[in-house]
Amino acid sequence: MAAELYLVRHAKKEKGIGDAAISSEGMRQAQATARHFRGLPITQILCSPLQRAKMTAAIIAKGTGTVLTEDHRLRERANWGDIPGQTFEDFVEMWDRCTLDRDFSPPAGDSARQAGERLASCLLDLSATHPQGPLLVVTHGGLITDFLVQVIPEAELNKLHPRFIAEQSRLVAECSITTVRCEDGRFSLVDFAAVEHLL
Repeated sequence: MAAELYLVRHAKKEKGIGDAAISSEGMRQAQATARHFRGLPITQILCSPLQRAKMTAAIIAKGTGTVLTEDHRLRERANWGDIPGQTFEDFVEMWDRCTLDRDFSPPAGDSARQAGERLASCLLDLSATHPQGPLLVVTHGGLITDFLVQVIPEAELNKLHPRFIAEQSRLVAECSITTVRCEDGRFSLVDFAAVEHLL
């Protein structure tokens, strides 16, 4: 039996270091996303423990009347502010190095490969325990693309964008929806970074 999984990037956050909240624009994005899912039979919503994901998920859960659960496996690969004194420029440099070298482990956080494996393992577990209906997962753009690079052939990803792996950090908009299907322990990509519900 195939399990349907909706991977939603958190809404737009406030500018700043650390575990930032979503912005007023992000609130509107999350509300639009809640309206989109209101008519769909979502059985559960899971989210990252970071505030921007929790706030987005809470708005969607309230709008859809769905139970919300936090899962630490849905956290981002790395977060600006986890390393004391790190400038934003240093964080971006570290992030880009992780993207290009999937086995590079940053001083705080996971390598891109570890992050992709973490989300794949989490979604396999969820697919096995919730086969009865679609699940909504509110997480982070970097983690979504790390996962896709892990489980989808590069040639298929390059049909979405000719340089998918190199450009992946710019491809998943806030509150976009990426739909994947899991069947017999294998993932397939149904839709990538859809934003029509926000227009």
